[in-house]
Amino acid sequence: MADETEVVEQIGAGASSTFPQQAGALKKGDHCVIKGRPVKIVEITTSKTGKHGHAKAHIVALDIFTGKKLEELCPTTHNMLCPNVTRKEYQVTDVHDGYVNLLDDDGVEKNDLKIPTGDVGEQMVKQFEAGTDLVVTVISSMGEQMIMQVKENTN
Repeated sequence: MADETEVVEQIGAGASSTFPQQAGALKKGDHCVIKGRPVKIVEITTSKTGKHGHAKAHIVALDIFTGKKLEELCPTTHNMLCPNVTRKEYQVTDVHDGYVNLLDDDGVEKNDLKIPTGDVGEQMVKQFEAGTDLVVTVISSMGEQMIMQVKENTN
């Protein structure tokens, strides 16, 4: 019994990917979670309380990664989850096999991001192949990451 050791696995600092916020306090431009997806609110309207009910918030939002439109109807007194959304800029070091190699300000490499589909991805590949020094903006939330913007490095 004395030679048994207890193994404790560490998960991290305990930072959550979401935080609660009252639906009545949300406004246009805020982020929230609808149907398990991080979204940005494009329209929010509130209705008055009914005879037996609560005031309701009607939220129309776009998925920040897919652009898909989602809607939610929630009492203004109830809490909704809001995602922690971060934006970070990286320098593009290489583009190959559908993936992008990136370098942040601290010199840490990142090579697990796919080239985005659509105009952003096409613009990035075309400019990189032309020899342009590029900087990309990566948005991350709830375990997902995506390149959202490409621009020429001015440094």
